[in-house]
Amino acid sequence: MSAPDFKAQLTERLKDLHLPALRRCFEEKARQAERETMSYERYLFELIELECQERREHRVVRLLQESKLPLEKTLGNFDLQRLPPKAARHIKTLQDGTFLDRRENVLVFGNPGSGKTHLLSALGQELIRSGRRVAFTTCTRLVQELLLAKKELRLNRAIRKLAYYEALVIDDLGYVQQSREEMEVLFTILAERYERGSVLISSNLAFSKWEAIFKDPMTTAAAIDRLVHHSVILELNIPSYRMEQAKKKKAEDQ
Repeated sequence: MSAPDFKAQLTERLKDLHLPALRRCFEEKARQAERETMSYERYLFELIELECQERREHRVVRLLQESKLPLEKTLGNFDLQRLPPKAARHIKTLQDGTFLDRRENVLVFGNPGSGKTHLLSALGQELIRSGRRVAFTTCTRLVQELLLAKKELRLNRAIRKLAYYEALVIDDLGYVQQSREEMEVLFTILAERYERGSVLISSNLAFSKWEAIFKDPMTTAAAIDRLVHHSVILELNIPSYRMEQAKKKKAEDQ
């Protein structure tokens, strides 16, 4: 078989096997292997490593898109120096994602503007880059989607769909007062994920005020118990970032 025929057939086989990185790079890598007198095994390893790296990158892009995370909120543009030292240490530890293997939750409390949403969004992106599956939703949107699923007799299917994600980020828990029906579907998803999957929750309400969300003491206690049993709690007792920026701008304009 001539060299051009061999190259064409090899390219076609790599296409059949869905190996685009190998298809693009095998000739260049072959020339490099000749120059550096690489072993066959080393040449093969470097080609496969290129393919694996490209697949990892594509997977991260896909998972970021699926997550619905606000991608503009990253660790790169979050000022970790504003955090209490304990919270900053926790964030660094949580980035390795091992808490997801233990089905632990992350509960972030703080006043409006303290950076809760930004922090959980940034952490979610870091988890995805390490290969984890993450979904982001606001509490209001989640409750409305579950209510619609319940009305259409597909609540169990909706909950199973969410179970695919190792981390479910629920932003602004309790920001809007729930009706009893809304409380019931919210409690259902929290109960279903208990010791099965991690939830990452932000709230501007302390536990002592959660009865306003779940409507009665027993349900409130049951929800808190499930969340806290395996959890990391971060308290952002810091001034509003938005207020700080507004004051800074006002001072600069004067």
